[in-house]
Amino acid sequence: QVQLVESGGGLVQAGGSLSVSCAASGHTFNINTGAWFLQAPGKEREFAAAIIWIVSSTYYADSVEGRFTISRDYAKNTLYLQMNSLKPEDTAIYYCAARSGPVRSARNEYDYWGQGTQVTVSS
Repeated sequence: QVQLVESGGGLVQAGGSLSVSCAASGHTFNINTGAWFLQAPGKEREFAAAIIWIVSSTYYADSVEGRFTISRDYAKNTLYLQMNSLKPEDTAIYYCAARSGPVRSARNEYDYWGQGTQVTVSS
């Protein structure tokens, strides 16, 4: 089993920056892919970004490409999401997720989830 715990998030003005972190523990050797999903109020949880844990290749949804950066600290088993040029529509609960297989964008493909952290962007 893998446990994921997010931290960070909060309130920021539009155009600002914020970062969230996700500490992994347990059987972290099982992780091949780490990802961030976001769930806006009244909407489905959707893919934002993913990273291949060992080689650090990254993948982004069109909506965040160029504004968000996913990264990981291999030694610390920690996943990060740096968010720049934030927009009010980025307001959501941000979840980190992990899976033992290759990168996927469908949420039901992920085995492990954090509890989520709120990011609110004011206009």
